[in-house]
Amino acid sequence: MPVNSLKNVRWIDLPSKVDPRGTLTSIEAGADTPFEIKRVFYCHHITADRGGHAHMDTDQVLIGVAGSFKMDLSDGVNTKTFELNDPCRGIYLPRMLYISLYDFSPGAVGLVLASTHYDISRSLRSWDDYLKAIKIHDNA
Repeated sequence: MPVNSLKNVRWIDLPSKVDPRGTLTSIEAGADTPFEIKRVFYCHHITADRGGHAHMDTDQVLIGVAGSFKMDLSDGVNTKTFELNDPCRGIYLPRMLYISLYDFSPGAVGLVLASTHYDISRSLRSWDDYLKAIKIHDNA
């Protein structure tokens, strides 16, 4: 299971057209994302922190489409905090980074584009499991 680095995380500016009626933002798989999209989901009416896991084989783009929230990403050594508050920008999250989402504003909505279909068995559901998985890889 390859370990990823925070160096691979990057903001993606999403194509947006502005006119007097408002803004239209579109996303095309493979053109605007570094992968083909297999799954789309969104979190809303959020009442507690989210995340707390790492995906073993799923790359994602996370977009704060309404309101704002914070995200901590960790590679097991370093942690970086991002604030998502612009529906015209997404952040590319490569596999094998531990994600924690928190500090959601009222009405916040987070949209996720994923490279795989959902399979809970392909995620590490705790910080301890994540650290064990990357340590095994580092020792291999």
